[in-house]
Amino acid sequence: MLEYNSPLEINKLSARIVGCNLRGDREVNDFYATSRPVTEALLKVEKFEGDIWEPCCGEGHISKVLIEHGYNVKSSDLIDRDYGTPHIDFLSEASGCDNIITNPPYKNALDFTEKAVELARGKTALLLKLNFLEGQRRRLFFNKTPPVRVHVFSGRQTLMKNGDDYSGRSGMMALAWFIWEAGNTKSPTVCWL
Repeated sequence: MLEYNSPLEINKLSARIVGCNLRGDREVNDFYATSRPVTEALLKVEKFEGDIWEPCCGEGHISKVLIEHGYNVKSSDLIDRDYGTPHIDFLSEASGCDNIITNPPYKNALDFTEKAVELARGKTALLLKLNFLEGQRRRLFFNKTPPVRVHVFSGRQTLMKNGDDYSGRSGMMALAWFIWEAGNTKSPTVCWL
């Protein structure tokens, strides 16, 4: 049985269990790239018609997989990482696209979700932490604009901090692909990957 000497130790343990960063080494611009298997899993369960915009393309991790599967992809990012069109602030954009697929910065996840759903004429697919389902503001958004499907990974996934390859390491995050379709008002179906 574990023993703890102080409430502070218990709080640190609790924070670590729920995924809080206690070291203070979080990537400044929230650049946690998506590994190939995570994108491949999406493409096994969802098909997209028309062009795709990847507005948080980073180094092209998602975009490259989509292109390899025959999709026409527009890639952009706020930060210049030598891939796609740099210095595009997605949250300020007004023109839409057929589909939007991205792994948004989680610190702005709801803002990105609201904007993506507004701009996509077809589907929006966002890789989000499973706890994105929580929160009063998100509940209001979900009531108005529910996802059509939520594809939950049955195993924890590892994202690539600063784009570094972490393949072979055990997963740390409970993630899901959240899918919206323009005009949907029905409650979502939950599926497991």
